[in-house]
Amino acid sequence: MRPSHFASIRNAFFSGLLLIAPLAATLFVFSWLISNIGGYFRPLFPFMPQEGGLEAVWNILITILVLLLIIALGYGSRYVFGRYFGGVAERFIQGIPGVGAVYTSIKQIVDTFGGQNRHAFSKVVLVEFPRKGAWTLGFLTGESRGELAARLPSSLVSVFIPTTPNPTSGFLVYVPPTEVVELTMSVGDGMKMIISGGAVVPTWPHPSVSAGR
Repeated sequence: MRPSHFASIRNAFFSGLLLIAPLAATLFVFSWLISNIGGYFRPLFPFMPQEGGLEAVWNILITILVLLLIIALGYGSRYVFGRYFGGVAERFIQGIPGVGAVYTSIKQIVDTFGGQNRHAFSKVVLVEFPRKGAWTLGFLTGESRGELAARLPSSLVSVFIPTTPNPTSGFLVYVPPTEVVELTMSVGDGMKMIISGGAVVPTWPHPSVSAGR
């Protein structure tokens, strides 16, 4: 077999492997969940046969039932006990030396990137950072206010520049609005691009841009 044929077969094999890997991983995770959750809780349902050829079916049904019970408990606790017990647990964790500082930091990160504060990042922008001629993707977060606005020589805008591939850390820079290039891509697309290290690039032009022309 020629080296070129071997390389072609090898490339085809790895291409096929990359295609089936996500599906295989998904099936493995669901199979593991069903086997463990359904198998663990099945003795609690004596009306269901514990043996027989339908064991996998019963495991799936029990898994769905357990998940529905958890969801119902979550909805109930959110409005009845959620705030009270959540506050007590949070104060207890924050009182543990060392653990409290880590918990507070993680909570701040989740609150920043969570659904309730998605408006914190208004636009995806490009700024020259960390030097002239080197452009970096960032998120426009607002304008200089308070003491910053009083002490800075001119009105500046704040830009958060995440690190790659971990966007939970980064740099906060204040630059003149004239040095910021605003992009039309969504914040979600910008975050995907940063996490992937530039490998995932959103299509251009965006549908919203094409529709507006």
